[in-house]
Amino acid sequence: METFSRAGWLRGLRAALAITLGLSPFGLVIGVISASKGLSLTEALVMSGLTFAGSAQLVVLQLWAEPAPILAATLACLVVNLRMAPMGAALAPALDRIRGWRLWFTLAWLVDNGFALFVAEMRAGRRDVAFVLGAGMGMWVNWMTMVTVGHSLGAAVELRPGHPIFFAAVATMLAILLPIWRGRGDLAPWAASGLAAVAAAHGLGLGAPWPVLVGAFTGAGLGAWQDMRRDARA
Repeated sequence: METFSRAGWLRGLRAALAITLGLSPFGLVIGVISASKGLSLTEALVMSGLTFAGSAQLVVLQLWAEPAPILAATLACLVVNLRMAPMGAALAPALDRIRGWRLWFTLAWLVDNGFALFVAEMRAGRRDVAFVLGAGMGMWVNWMTMVTVGHSLGAAVELRPGHPIFFAAVATMLAILLPIWRGRGDLAPWAASGLAAVAAAHGLGLGAPWPVLVGAFTGAGLGAWQDMRRDARA
């Protein structure tokens, strides 16, 4: 079986096109918020095209200020994107079959939805890594299109602060969390993360992005401790 073929790339592209309807609102939100923060269409597209990580972009836009908090935004995005490391490890049985530019170029297009689609491929006995590349490229084209449309809407209609559409950012983050819910065992780290963030913001008076970072590290630390205890008992 080929490990990097044109047929695999096309199969990944078709799989991505089938789920673009669900991804489109997220891109629209990023575009609208980018316009509301004063980013030009070119700036929004460069950020979206190079980053291609909706959750990271959402975090940065929520922190956007003048002057830009570069270090804080970098740390926040690092925390958000740490989940990509175990994704690569989970795909190792297939990724270990390719080398060089094919490996690194494919990893550059790896996103949550592409990961989920390729896991299904692997479970079906197919390990053509070009599938990941095709899926990523298909979703990237949709992402850039929706960001453009969203930015145009945001630029055409001046939205006041606190407009209901900005709740879409929060709703999107909640939607991202739902697929990774593993059961009641996740309740403690998630609750600890939220409480720590609230305490940092209102109890300690810390400004953005420190409540996000405090909450993220608190939840991640508790979750890791729970996993180690579970593994020790197994």
